Amino acid sequence: MSELLEPAARPTTQAKTMRAATVTAPGTVRIDHVPLPEPGPGQVRIRLEGCGVCASNLTPWAGPEWQHYPLDPGALGHEGWGVVDAVGDGVTSVQVGVRVAALSYASYADYDIAQEQAVVPLPPELDAMPFPGEPLGCAFNIFRRSDIRAGQTVAIIGIGFLGAILTRLATDAGARVIAISRRESSLALARDYGAAETIAMDDHNRIIEQVSALTEGRLCDRVIEAVGKQWPLDLAAELTAERGRLVIAGYHQDGPRQVNMWLWNWRGIDVINAHERDPMIYAQGVREAVEAVASGRLDPAPLYTHRYPLERLGEALDATRDKPDHFVKAIITL
Repeated sequence: MSELLEPAARPTTQAKTMRAATVTAPGTVRIDHVPLPEPGPGQVRIRLEGCGVCASNLTPWAGPEWQHYPLDPGALGHEGWGVVDAVGDGVTSVQVGVRVAALSYASYADYDIAQEQAVVPLPPELDAMPFPGEPLGCAFNIFRRSDIRAGQTVAIIGIGFLGAILTRLATDAGARVIAISRRESSLALARDYGAAETIAMDDHNRIIEQVSALTEGRLCDRVIEAVGKQWPLDLAAELTAERGRLVIAGYHQDGPRQVNMWLWNWRGIDVINAHERDPMIYAQGVREAVEAVASGRLDPAPLYTHRYPLERLGEALDATRDKPDHFVKAIITL
């Protein structure tokens, strides 16, 4: 667990400004004081308690040629949770004082605005617990689209936050999970979350041979690629059985991909891009995650391995990129 510094004083709802992190250049962030946002019709304002750090932040953090700086204050933060402190006209489903997870897009700040339908209330069972709703909801939506059933063999390539949760969900559904990841700490995490077998992700042909041996040559009914790089995508196809389903859960943001269409055609593979963009379905995934965590079916707490105040967002992004020992996910506390 990373050292947690005491955050700077944050504004009250009577204040007219708030802190927001602004990425001003590749690898550079500053804390600005910006006007407190006001909710419009159908919107809510959330006094944020925290925000998860997503690997999708890393490309803007690195500075691709197409990125323009500075980014908007709070931008990149989309995994926030906190307490509703103001609502706009027409809002009826949530009230001031309700603790929520939100699908919003400027949550590296003290406050953020979300659409009413993108806000999911958190029950008392989750009081004081971090709850980055967006990635948790993402995991549940990916699981639904994977169509995993009892008795299937499922390979999950890349055991980070998403891969660990999918390992637990697939195992609970009665599937046999083969977890494939680069770091030994990730493989240990997969075992903790229910993986039947684990394989070090180091040699392409050896992995294929090992999975083939474990499945008596049948390969895997479902393969979930959760890395977002070319080689894991190639490997995922090789591990997918005839008429199996290849689920792309990794966020591929570093350029075009090539695929072996001969292999995909020959095996009759179903290919699912599991990234959800319908806000209503996204919110449904968050609600499913809320129920699972509140009921005790899923415990994501061990996955929040590194915590930082807003002033150390740059360190949190660097840790997400560099993955120090036992790193799974960083969260920003507010």
